[in-house]
Amino acid sequence: MSNLTLKQFRYFEALTQHGHFGRASEACAITQPALSMQIKAMEEELGAALFERNSREIRLTSFGAEVALRTRSILQALDDLDGYARASRGGSTWRLRIGVIPTVAPYLLPSLVSDLTRLHEGLDLHVRETLTPKLVQELNEGRLDMAIVALPVSEPTLTEMVLFTEDFVFVRPRKDEGKPVPSREALREMRLLLLEEGHCFREQALAFCNKNVNAAKPRDLLDASSLSTLVQMVEAGLGVTLIPELAIPLETRSAAVSIAQFAEPRPTRTIGMVWRKSSPLAARFTEIADFVGKSVAAL
Repeated sequence: MSNLTLKQFRYFEALTQHGHFGRASEACAITQPALSMQIKAMEEELGAALFERNSREIRLTSFGAEVALRTRSILQALDDLDGYARASRGGSTWRLRIGVIPTVAPYLLPSLVSDLTRLHEGLDLHVRETLTPKLVQELNEGRLDMAIVALPVSEPTLTEMVLFTEDFVFVRPRKDEGKPVPSREALREMRLLLLEEGHCFREQALAFCNKNVNAAKPRDLLDASSLSTLVQMVEAGLGVTLIPELAIPLETRSAAVSIAQFAEPRPTRTIGMVWRKSSPLAARFTEIADFVGKSVAAL
């Protein structure tokens, strides 16, 4: 297998992720025929088919699935080696690939980017916004260096460091300002607007509404893709919602809504940074996490 190349492994990884030659070739910035040729050469070198192909889709063979697992380990090891080299060289120029969940990104990123680039002159910062499961996957595959998520993620391969804890607040139309804040039991009977499936914030809000897993869910759920949409729906009189404290300044700046705190015990979430335990940049990531936590406390 001396003829296998790093590019072939990266092309194979891209095709595995996208499941489509056209999308994979775009991600790799090469032509589709060139990608197909490299995958074919890889299959010939390995002596077995990696993908089943038909006119509409491709899928990994059982052999291809085993190769995919080993390819991720190979590429992660190479990324960690690159990180080790960066840490050893020192200097001011280095790359940081950071992921952020959508319910944090709009409220933290502007100050985060400004503060980090000021703290580390020459920092080449790459930001990725997506849901927690995808961030964890990309961390483990070596495509991200660290991520800001709601804790815990309970992933044995990752180090977790707390940045801050914040309350959830109750959002209702401004005309209802002054009315008693509903209890979690009363909230289950209201028309509750939440983020769509897949957002950890949705599950946290539902957990507050339901004291135990067997309790009935809120009777009338409406889903949105962002906190901004939720607040706009509340302003339009479609229901009520919960948002984290971090989002209050931006999301309520021009919306005719009322914000209120829940009675104790209030719903909360803990936001933290995570990174691979194997990363040679762990000391630098700890420094960054400590800096970000202090920056948020000063907001």
